[in-house]
Amino acid sequence: MLIKRKEFLQIGSLATASMMMPKFLKAFESQALVPPGNKVVVVLQLSGGNDGLNTVIPVRNDIYYKLRPGLGIKMDKAATLTDEVSLHPALTAFKGLYDEGNMAILNNVGYPNPDRSHFRSMDIWHSASKSNEYWNTGWIGRYLDAQCAGCDKPTQALEVDDVLSLALKGDQANAIAVKDPKRLFGTSNEKFFKEVMKHHASDHHDEEPVEYLYKTMAQTLSSADYIFKQSRLHPTGATYPNTDLGNGFKTIASLIYSEINTKVYYISLGSFDTHVGQEAQQSRLFTQMNDAVKAFTDDLKRNGRMNDVLLFTFSEFGRRVAQNASNGTDHGTANNMFLISGGLKQKGMLNAMPDLANLNEGDLKYNVDFKDVYATVLKNWLSADAGKILGGQYNALGFV
Repeated sequence: MLIKRKEFLQIGSLATASMMMPKFLKAFESQALVPPGNKVVVVLQLSGGNDGLNTVIPVRNDIYYKLRPGLGIKMDKAATLTDEVSLHPALTAFKGLYDEGNMAILNNVGYPNPDRSHFRSMDIWHSASKSNEYWNTGWIGRYLDAQCAGCDKPTQALEVDDVLSLALKGDQANAIAVKDPKRLFGTSNEKFFKEVMKHHASDHHDEEPVEYLYKTMAQTLSSADYIFKQSRLHPTGATYPNTDLGNGFKTIASLIYSEINTKVYYISLGSFDTHVGQEAQQSRLFTQMNDAVKAFTDDLKRNGRMNDVLLFTFSEFGRRVAQNASNGTDHGTANNMFLISGGLKQKGMLNAMPDLANLNEGDLKYNVDFKDVYATVLKNWLSADAGKILGGQYNALGFV
C-alpha cells in the first residue's frame, strides 16, 4: 500500500495526539481492578491568577476594606467560616465541606522571587522549578517517570483537556490528554484509520517515519478503546452541571469508579485574570466551580470514595491587595489553596491569614512554598519519592 501525502498527514495528526499517551497503557487491558482504597489526586487549576483575598475573606480586617472600597466583600454577604474568615458568597458548597470537616485552607502559598507573568509563573508551578530555573518536564510527569520505570503495573495520569499541560510531561512518560473518552474513541475508530491499519498489517515499510506513524497510531487506537470502555464500566449516575467543568468532573468520577488505576487527574477553569470588572467574572467562575465540586464530592460520598480522593486547587499567583481603577485587581504574588478530602489529617484553617499590614510593595508575602504542598501529596498520599521527583528536599506538611 503506497501511502499518499494526504493520508500521511491524516495519520500524522492522530499520531501526534498519541505522543501524549504512555506506551504502557495497553498493558492495563489485562490488569485486575484495583479495590476501593486506591488513593487518587485531582488537581483543579484556576487559570489566570485567582484573587485569593476575595476567595478567603478577612471580614474583620479594616485594611482589606480600606484598600478595596468597591471590591471588598462585606461580612453579611459572605459565607461564614469563623469569626474572622468567610468565603466568597458563591462558594456555598465549599463552606459545607469546611463545616463537615472535609476541607482545609492553606494561606500565603507561593515561592521566592515571584514572577508576575502568567506564562512564566504557570511554568514554575507546573515544573516545580525555582523561579530562576527553566525545566521542560512537569512534577506529575516526573512522578510518572519515577513510578512507572520498569514496573509491571505502572501508574498513570489523565488531563481532562484537548492539550497536555507541562505539569504532566515527563522525560520518559507523559500523561494522557482526553476531554471526552467517547469522542477520542470515535475519532480513533474512524473508517479511514481502520482501513489504513488493515492494509498495514500485510505491508512493510522501509521508511522509518512512516513506520513510526503506524506504530503510534496503533497505540492510540488501543489506548482510546481501553479508556472509553473503562469509562463505561461503572458510569456515575449522578447529575452534574452541564458545563465544561461539570462534564469534566463527571468523566473523572466515572473513571474513578471504573478502577482504571489512574492516580492523578488534572482539570482547569478560567480565566481568573480580573483586571476589569472582577466581581461579575469571579462570581460567574466560582458558581461553576462550586456547582461542579458539589456534584463531584456528593457523588464520591454516595459511592464511599470520599476518603480515597484528594482534590486541591491552585492558581499561578494571587492579585494585588489594593483594587485598581477599573474595579479589578492586578497581578500579585502569594495565594491560598483549598484541600478537599474525607481523608484529611488536618482540617479547617491550617495557618494564619495574610498579614495586610506587612506587604511587599503592595503584595502579599508568601510563607509556604508550593513545593512543600507537592512534596506532601507525593510522599504522604501517593507514596512516591518526593525528593527524587522534585529535585530537592522540601518539607512535608501534615494535612494528609
